[in-house]
Amino acid sequence: MNLTRNSVFKGKPSLIWLASLLLLGAVVHASPEKPELNVTQLDGTPWSLADHRGKWVVVNYWATWCTPCIKEMPELNELHLERDDVEVIGLAFEETEADDIRKFLTVRPVDFPIAQLDVFEPPADFDVPRGLPMTYLIAPDGSVAKKYLGPITKAELEEATGGAH
Repeated sequence: MNLTRNSVFKGKPSLIWLASLLLLGAVVHASPEKPELNVTQLDGTPWSLADHRGKWVVVNYWATWCTPCIKEMPELNELHLERDDVEVIGLAFEETEADDIRKFLTVRPVDFPIAQLDVFEPPADFDVPRGLPMTYLIAPDGSVAKKYLGPITKAELEEATGGAH
């Protein structure tokens, strides 16, 4: 007897297959409670999330072509400069040359560290952004306190971190 998937399940395999993929995706793409992040800044200096335990860390995915990203950068920079208990790291999430990002930063400079990510191998402990900007707020204990899809303001981050200090 020659059985095919469709003759045995009569259309149900697609539902089973879809459910399996969704469950697998939930497992594969789930962010751990305390993510790890180790990147190299544009200046060649290594940067590790673990080195910043005890502080709030704003992990901001952005791109040079992203208008909302560009709009929020000055506020993220102010927060980084004004708060001793908050660090910001910018993760350039775009397929371009590092020199192009450096040129962009000469026109729109920031004081927080910037690293460029490989869009084909993004950090495993963070969800692949579904849009930009994408921001993670990491609590002083290293856990993910909040995720923000879309632009974020300094005021929102100050509220989430306990206000200005």
